[in-house]
Amino acid sequence: MNKITSPRTKAYRFICTIILILLALMFLFPLYWIVTGAFKPGADIWSVKPVWWPSEWTMQNFENLLNKRSSPLFEITIPFSRYFTESGKNIVLFQGPTAPAAYRWLINTVFMAVAAMILTCITATFAGYALAKKRFRGRGILFGLIVCAMALPKQVILIPLLKEISFLELYDNIWAVIFPTVGWPFGVFLMKQFSESIPGEILESSRIDGASELKTFTTIVVPMVKPGIGALAIFTFINSWNDYFLQLLMLTSNANFTLPLGIATLQGETSVDMGLLMAGAALSALPIIIVFLIFQKYFTKGITMGAVKG
Repeated sequence: MNKITSPRTKAYRFICTIILILLALMFLFPLYWIVTGAFKPGADIWSVKPVWWPSEWTMQNFENLLNKRSSPLFEITIPFSRYFTESGKNIVLFQGPTAPAAYRWLINTVFMAVAAMILTCITATFAGYALAKKRFRGRGILFGLIVCAMALPKQVILIPLLKEISFLELYDNIWAVIFPTVGWPFGVFLMKQFSESIPGEILESSRIDGASELKTFTTIVVPMVKPGIGALAIFTFINSWNDYFLQLLMLTSNANFTLPLGIATLQGETSVDMGLLMAGAALSALPIIIVFLIFQKYFTKGITMGAVKG
């Protein structure tokens, strides 16, 4: 009897499938609870006995989220013009229509995460390729420092980082939570591992054919490490989106708040509106789900390929 179709193999696959389904349901349950909780009335949310399905579907939680505070949807300002104004604020060239502040916070968060994702993928791909395929003095020491930086807790560098951001006049600016993510050591390490798999003969033949270094990088290197870029894009987006502590440290004004930070400011000092929190959490989870669905093919391929790199 063929070993692949043996009863023992079928039983093993069946058990593994059941275990994977149970694990998937376990990880999906918090998302289910948040989404359904966003549409529950207060009595269902605060009920001692868990209410697994809303007794009455309501949009009141989202109305509370959108109606508590308003803000211009966007602003176009002159950078560093605050040095010439009495108020100490940049001169506003154009201001968008007034809308619920949650929309402004969502735009800020999406812009922050997307900008950090794009810049990190660019810098990490360049650095990973250079460390993997270029021979220069101090390459081993530089890579060793990057590996050490991966093990360094973020809290250790918060004070120097805050001083640096203040020196660059970026405090309370959305770029203050973007630039610290761009040089992510894990991103450089990941892309170096993928760049190691590029055959040196292909790069050499490209140079013999007269291709410039930039053309070789864009036409040969980038397509070959695309799965790694896709995986890094998801990691960076989620890391930037969920970095609440850095956002809390760097942003202070309502116009620059991210969605998690803005929702936290809507809470009262003595009471917590769980319905509003769940509505905000459901709204925050939506962009992450969309990004994962877009990059899931590269993410899965990147994880499986990265597992065998060395």
